[in-house]
Amino acid sequence: DVSGTIVGVVDHASMVDGRQTESGDVVLGLKASGLHTNGYSLARRILFDQAKLRPSSRLPGCGETVGDALMKVHRSYFKAVHPLLKRYNLPRKTPKIKAMAHITGGGFQDNIPRSLPSGLDARIELNRWPIPPLFQYLAKAGKVSQKEMFHVFNMGIGLTMTVHPSIAKSCVQSLKRRGHQAWPIGTIVQGKGQVQLV
Repeated sequence: DVSGTIVGVVDHASMVDGRQTESGDVVLGLKASGLHTNGYSLARRILFDQAKLRPSSRLPGCGETVGDALMKVHRSYFKAVHPLLKRYNLPRKTPKIKAMAHITGGGFQDNIPRSLPSGLDARIELNRWPIPPLFQYLAKAGKVSQKEMFHVFNMGIGLTMTVHPSIAKSCVQSLKRRGHQAWPIGTIVQGKGQVQLV
């Protein structure tokens, strides 16, 4: 086994913890490079045990091998996101970047709610970004429900940022200039602190 740990320090006033999130804020989704670090047990079972593929097999519906699809490097979003935090979350000003969620184990349903205040939901629109071929194949070959797919895998979104609507477009453009594709994938609505997949 390999284990990694990162420890950091942040000024309490600068924390992006979702407390300022409001109804009407926009949820941006930043593209994942692949599985990142989650869902490998289920992916291996589907690809190798059920579908009988090998690492050298071509992934159906995709121009790469199974091995290449599984071994893609986990992206770091720091260099793209940090300049936005410096620009929009100024000291002693109401932050415009309200929350962030790294889509890791537990997928959308377990990670996004950690940054939601009670009484608000994140309404995620599933037609707002292309689901990568790897996830489409896993769902079909493994007969995995949509609910489970979004609970186990990142489904092509590695990080979400909840932002004030006035900066959503400029954030997407800034991220693109720094090599990260992003989409407005949802909005914050009244609710119970959950994720709505629609």
